[in-house]
Amino acid sequence: MENILTDRLACLSHPQRMAVFRLLMRRCPDALPAGEIANVLALKPSTASVYLSALTQAGLIAQRRSGTRLLYSVDLGAARAVVAGLFEDCCRGRADLCPPSLDALEPKADARSDTRFNVLFICSGNSARSIMAETILREFGADRFNAYSAGTAPRSMLDPFAVEMLHMKGHDITPLRSKNVTEFQTPGAPQMDFVFTVCDRAANEDCPPWPGQPVSGHWGLPDPVRATGTEAERRLAFQQTYGALRNRIAAFTALPLDQLSRAALQRRIDAIGMDTAIEG
Repeated sequence: MENILTDRLACLSHPQRMAVFRLLMRRCPDALPAGEIANVLALKPSTASVYLSALTQAGLIAQRRSGTRLLYSVDLGAARAVVAGLFEDCCRGRADLCPPSLDALEPKADARSDTRFNVLFICSGNSARSIMAETILREFGADRFNAYSAGTAPRSMLDPFAVEMLHMKGHDITPLRSKNVTEFQTPGAPQMDFVFTVCDRAANEDCPPWPGQPVSGHWGLPDPVRATGTEAERRLAFQQTYGALRNRIAAFTALPLDQLSRAALQRRIDAIGMDTAIEG
């Protein structure tokens, strides 16, 4: 067991292998193709293959085939074993040294039962998907949630198709504007309880940790702004994105937040993001 721990730590000691591992952790529970991993981290395909092979051999990530593609995902059991080896075993379970188990934490909502939860939706441009999500949650969860959205590289203007569709559906569009994610990382910003990425590009970015360790989730959807075809076909792409977000947000707001531990809540949020039936 000691050799396994030292082998895994040695594997993670390489900066670029660690970068691959961190990317897969950020995208957990998604499985990513090798090509996307190489593209996100600006690696040559052959170099990425070497790093992925080393992480797989160390048991830190898992590999599976889907058609002609190899998909990679983090092995959470192995990641937990590394943490356990460093703390639970090395410190012999001393409460003053070991970090608390997330599974043992109290339900997320207990400390905030008399207030509303702050929820931030992030995408790259903050012109369509995250704006839709902010608007939907603001109106359908106003009694329990404060809704916000931001972009990692926000556009200067909101997408006109997104604004038009939200207006046609009766939403209040007056508070909407494009915002940079840094606006919510300043000392005076509201502390987030939940942070959701709604595009793969934003989820792939290595951002600093959020204060208070909010529960996070990845609900990636295709960018309707990039839709091509006739005007009617482009509008349909926005309608489909809106419908998928509305269904996911409805499932999220129905969760019994006062009864779930952080670990259980995380599993439910991951399931919402992975449920392809939601988009039908």
